[in-house]
Amino acid sequence: MNSERYPLKNKIRIVTAASLFDGHDAAINIMRRILQSSGAEVIHLGHDRSVEEVVNTAIQEDANAIAMTSYQGGHNEYFKYMYDLLKERGCEHIRIVGGGGGVILPEEIKMLQDYGITRIYSPDDGRELGLQGMIDDMLERCDFKTGLDIKKDDVANLKKNDKQAIARLISAAENAPEENKAELEKIRKIASASTTPVLGITGTGGAGKSSLVDELIRRFLMATEDSKIAIVSVDPSKRKTGGALLGDRIRMNAVNNERVYMRSLATRQSNLALSVYVNDSLDVLKAADFDLIILETSGIGQSDTEIEEHSDVSLYVMTPEYGAATQLEKIDMLDFADIIAVNKFDKRGAQDALRDVKKQYKRNRGLFEAGDDQVPVYGTIASQFNDRGMTELYNTVISQLNAKSDKIVAEALTIEGTQEDKASVIPGKRTRYLSEISENNRSYDEWVNAQAKVAQKLYGIRQAIDTALESGEESGKLLAENLETLYKQVELDLDPKNRLIIEQWAEKVEKYKNPLFKFQVRNKELSIETHTKSLSQLDIPKVCLPKYQGWGDILKWSLQENVPGEFPYTAGLFPFKREGEDPTRMFAGEGGPERTNRRFHYVSKGMPAKRLSTAFDSVTLYGNDPHLRPDIYGKIGNAGVSICCLDDAKKLYSGFDLAHPATSVSMTINGPAPILLGFFLNAAIDQQCERYITENGLEQEVEAKIVKIYQDKGCERPRYQGDLPEGNDGLGLMLLGVTGDQVLPADVYQQIKAKTLTLVRGTVQADILKEDQAQNTCIFSTEFALRLMGDVQEYFIDKGVRNFYSVSISGYHIAEAGANPITQLALTLANGFTFVEYYLSRGMDINEFGPNLSFFFSNGIDPEYAVIGRVARRIWSKAMKNKYSANARAQMLKYHIQTSGRSLHAQEIDFNDIRTTLQALYAIYDNCNSLHTNAYDEAITTPTEDSVRRAMAIQLIINRELGLAKNENPIQGSFIIEELTDLVEEAVLTEFDRITERGGVLGAMETMYQRSKIQEESLYYENLKHTGEYPIIGVNTFLSSKGSPTVIPSEVIRATEEEKNYQIDMLASLHQANEAQVKDELKRLQLAAIRQENIFEHMMDACKVCSLGQVVNSLFEVGGQYRRNM
Repeated sequence: MNSERYPLKNKIRIVTAASLFDGHDAAINIMRRILQSSGAEVIHLGHDRSVEEVVNTAIQEDANAIAMTSYQGGHNEYFKYMYDLLKERGCEHIRIVGGGGGVILPEEIKMLQDYGITRIYSPDDGRELGLQGMIDDMLERCDFKTGLDIKKDDVANLKKNDKQAIARLISAAENAPEENKAELEKIRKIASASTTPVLGITGTGGAGKSSLVDELIRRFLMATEDSKIAIVSVDPSKRKTGGALLGDRIRMNAVNNERVYMRSLATRQSNLALSVYVNDSLDVLKAADFDLIILETSGIGQSDTEIEEHSDVSLYVMTPEYGAATQLEKIDMLDFADIIAVNKFDKRGAQDALRDVKKQYKRNRGLFEAGDDQVPVYGTIASQFNDRGMTELYNTVISQLNAKSDKIVAEALTIEGTQEDKASVIPGKRTRYLSEISENNRSYDEWVNAQAKVAQKLYGIRQAIDTALESGEESGKLLAENLETLYKQVELDLDPKNRLIIEQWAEKVEKYKNPLFKFQVRNKELSIETHTKSLSQLDIPKVCLPKYQGWGDILKWSLQENVPGEFPYTAGLFPFKREGEDPTRMFAGEGGPERTNRRFHYVSKGMPAKRLSTAFDSVTLYGNDPHLRPDIYGKIGNAGVSICCLDDAKKLYSGFDLAHPATSVSMTINGPAPILLGFFLNAAIDQQCERYITENGLEQEVEAKIVKIYQDKGCERPRYQGDLPEGNDGLGLMLLGVTGDQVLPADVYQQIKAKTLTLVRGTVQADILKEDQAQNTCIFSTEFALRLMGDVQEYFIDKGVRNFYSVSISGYHIAEAGANPITQLALTLANGFTFVEYYLSRGMDINEFGPNLSFFFSNGIDPEYAVIGRVARRIWSKAMKNKYSANARAQMLKYHIQTSGRSLHAQEIDFNDIRTTLQALYAIYDNCNSLHTNAYDEAITTPTEDSVRRAMAIQLIINRELGLAKNENPIQGSFIIEELTDLVEEAVLTEFDRITERGGVLGAMETMYQRSKIQEESLYYENLKHTGEYPIIGVNTFLSSKGSPTVIPSEVIRATEEEKNYQIDMLASLHQANEAQVKDELKRLQLAAIRQENIFEHMMDACKVCSLGQVVNSLFEVGGQYRRNM
């Protein structure tokens, strides 16, 4: 890592992006940092970028190269499409480099490089070269000068809005002004006659200028039909390295539009807010006949006034956090700016700041008589979709531009329907909630220790009394009487409930020694055998209690550990595991719904409980519909199943009774989770409608109705592709293409619907907080996504959905992005408590929503993973009981474990099963509620049927063959487990305090605290792995005689062309069949969002006829798109 770096010969510009998410986004972020420190100017786009977006950016920015990370299935199409688009647009000189781990196979790397991709880096390249070595290799390949390739028609083509010509000419001015003197002189003459107004925007660093500019652009595009806008954004160069982060594009959603051109510039010198090439760049854009040009300077300190020289109207952006009011007297731009925006107006003290800035504005201009409403100073929240302050600011900007221009630049927008106040997720007075939990839990621990001390004293006194009486001496009797007095005095300090625990201890021990143990779960009395018999005919206890004698030890153990099923649930949630039901999950997700349905039936064959865990392809994960466009087409059904409508969900789960108590479904989906949940619930309801139809002999009548419906629609009815697998009885397929309410009386349908909702079991991930922190599949603005989650939970409460979890609060993806176990646990629990606070602020009852929350952790092989579940249960239950006064059911933290994806290595993949086995042992010994064991070949391909069976066999062997696993609290009583539990618990509470210092979870997210922490930990691990300080068998030590190269899979699972094309054709038929209904349903859905009604209530209906993409795009219009962060 410390080897000499490649010295750049030219100023080079690189576009970096990830086509997908989590670890890939973290990786490309680390890469772009190293690129910057190596002297490159980087335009970083972040995750989930289409080829079109990346190519448009590279062309407009006249980049030397594109550096991408892609992922299995779709990577070939993605890279080839990128090369094709660049070539088609005459920009094949832009280099393409990429990587994506072991899933990009050696023959695919060769094929892509032969096709024209500059270099695809493999894991073996990383092992050999290291991060810096790969960066150096890449830099050398794209170290050439831009601006020398001006074409003879470029100046003439400016009037045609030729973006390539604009980009080349700006590069000519920036990199080769002498070589292109004549062309630049022509441009200056044309520009001198231009009347295009320039809006100059400057402000303090971190004031949110990029988001504010994006919101201005969005409103400009809404207010005009064909007007064109150009943006020049300037960021500072690093004096030490010469590199620069041109970071505005990542924050902007509106710029990927035909009417928008954007160019990022580095200052290429220190302490200046503008580049010396700004004038020439503006001249190029003026010559290109744009209707409006925005010039945004870098945020350095309070920013200087240089922007004034280049703009017709100037806008200064600041935040309320400028310090004392006297600081305003030192800001030059308050003298010169035409308009001032106090952004981040949701911050504390914002109203005072607005008042003070208005006063200063009036003082600076001598406008002492002017009213506050006459002063162009606006409070804005650019991060909030449809913010009223932003619209008022936009209207004033446009008004001033119109006044200073000889034409109408744009029309003003109405403020009707805009959001006046910040949509608060956590009320301001509640931002200390995490530290309150830390204080609550530490207070409980102190109380336990104090009570244990009292109990131990009482035990000592009682022992002394008994000893004194046993002596038979008179003095002994006298001593015993005195000690009895002392005992009574000390006993006053013991809580009566704790006295009861001590008094009933012997009885409790006996209960677990009896052959049968009786207990209640949800008002049902269950009895279970307390022992299993070994082959040696020994009775092995399922739960072992400590052999403590001292009351202090007994009390402390009871209050901090306790038996499974009793507060604080450290050892587990239920007294005993259900007999005949392992925590095994059946994991599947590939191709179309039929293929995944077959895999589900294959892996669940003969299993008493059907726990179906569903992985979706990235097209679905990002809320898109299947499409022929290559960068979508390539991903359909790869690394997950393609589900875009209700019929897909019906086929996916066909043959499984979704209302049966032994069936539960887990859906790993986040951004579009509410829509997939709508598909699932409707599929479950229609299954029960089928049962009603069959039980009442209505098959022929219903079939006739369906035939008539499709005759009227004039299109083909959807069907299950291929034969049904063994075990699939066809349940769920009778009503393909229709819903129960179309074929049954309304009252019958409503009764079936109401009952089914109370019966479904499972979870949908839907955790939008970790999506933002670990850079996963965020699609909606964070506030809107949280609102959708709250609407789902309210719907669940209203409809009595008690057995389906409305959210699976996930640490798995935080760990996959690089976090260590303590960070994973702390951030995940903090997110969980944030949902609690948010739901409480919406007026929900904690005892009604608490049981609908569940958790999802990754299990690596670090020592802390041995206790991750027990610590989570303990922290959660203490807080829920003592701070939130929740009932026992809400105190129980249910969690799912998936073995670590980061410890699946592409080398010596057989060794992965050993790691997975150890991680599964951790999980099972710690009493996880459900477990998914990764297949050993997932590092290099979609798992095969054989590898999935092996992965399931790992936990089945542990559960059914490993003798010690017959005991259900095997790690209790271990000194190291107790020590680790205390260490991890305290580390988590300390992290809670750190997050509180940053304004709670949402405040910390604004400063990207969580994301920075995750990426630092990821880089630390990768560094230790590369140097060998952290040994990984078969990867950096104990290598084979061949050097343990990346394994090439014997079977590569990809979606077939037939599957992809069927999904596209089926979708087209759906759109044709439901065209009229879709418009009505989407309109109703949007109105529900605008009127603050429960969106999910309406979404349940929309999901019957709309596709995933249709619902998502309609919600973008009323809820806003996610704004990516660096």
